[in-house]
Amino acid sequence: MFGLGWSEMLVVGIVALIVIGPKDLPGLFRTVGQFTGKARMMAREFSNAMNQAADQSGINEVSKTLNAAANPKKFGADKLKEATGMAKGPATAELSAERQAAKEKMSKAMGDAAIARKAKEAEKAAVKTTDAAAPESPAPEAKS
Repeated sequence: MFGLGWSEMLVVGIVALIVIGPKDLPGLFRTVGQFTGKARMMAREFSNAMNQAADQSGINEVSKTLNAAANPKKFGADKLKEATGMAKGPATAELSAERQAAKEKMSKAMGDAAIARKAKEAEKAAVKTTDAAAPESPAPEAKS
């Protein structure tokens, strides 16, 4: 309440007890409680009135539209497909078949390239091991 801790509230209570007196203190607390209740009731009524005014003016509809636009699930790839006319249908199925064929072609080409690369690496490794295993022949000496 008002950012006051228990120690501050205790100090305020003691000061109120001294200043107001023990006879009038319960009446003061009752008056403060009634004032707080009235203030909360007025705030609740104001909030309800503002919500009703927003409903009547259509602001809630605009708010819902903005929230829907900010939602990535609602305005994702499906909405883009609808906007471009590529919604699911025969054209999309045909396009999907073309994409699948292209994917398979690329996968095969990448697989063949990987096999060729591994063969070259194995060949280079074999050449290096044979070069390392063969002793170097001494250079012919020049005869005088």
